Amino acid sequence: MPEVPLDFPRQWIEFTDPADPEQIIRADLTWLTSRWTCIFGNGCQGIYADRPHSGCCALGAHFSDRKDRKRVAKWVEKLDESTWQKIKIGKRRGWFVEEDGGEKTRVVGDGCIFHNDRDFPGGYGCSLHHLAAREGVSFVETKPDVCWQLPIRRTYERRKNEHDDRLLVVVIGEYDRRGWGPGGHDMDWYCSGNTQAHVAAEPVYRSNRTELVALIGELAYEELAHHCQAREQAMAKVRDRTAFAAHPADPD
Repeated sequence: MPEVPLDFPRQWIEFTDPADPEQIIRADLTWLTSRWTCIFGNGCQGIYADRPHSGCCALGAHFSDRKDRKRVAKWVEKLDESTWQKIKIGKRRGWFVEEDGGEKTRVVGDGCIFHNDRDFPGGYGCSLHHLAAREGVSFVETKPDVCWQLPIRRTYERRKNEHDDRLLVVVIGEYDRRGWGPGGHDMDWYCSGNTQAHVAAEPVYRSNRTELVALIGELAYEELAHHCQAREQAMAKVRDRTAFAAHPADPD
């Protein structure tokens, strides 16, 4: 089986956010120094076997809030027929819907309305992703929050310090199957813990730098990168992968 079990030892780091003394960053070094990479169009089997070419876009994207949807809406206005295959449906019926008390992108056919088929001349996959490349910006700006964050997961906790003050703990970890809720276990294939996707030349904290900066800020990222680098240097001197809780999906 190419996908490893969900539960395995991990190494975490905690530090005070350099930009905010009332905020703690708690990060999964095992995940951030792993060799995961997105293999969409290059071996990705899609989360559902009957829609293998839709990747993780099969369900559409839930917006984190109305601000998220309005930000994306400004970029949708820049899409045209050369970049968005389903533009006519989007213009006629709308590109987002209400569901479970929130808003999400409409599903058309096998996936998200912004998902272009493999044979579309404007590019296979997310039209908002291709738009970002055309406009010379990061897809962090053009895509819904959940889309550019996956498979990094940001959650929040509250903690009291010795002065009984409440601190915000920002947790950065792996968005594995459990992050999707009960339906995550029903997916036919998933990438974050799959050996087929742990083939990158660079670790996650480097390849996903832009995303991490957007999630925790520049100063916190620099300190996080320092800890990741220190871990990598220490691991290089030790042959026993278990000593540093290496990600089991990584190559030996």
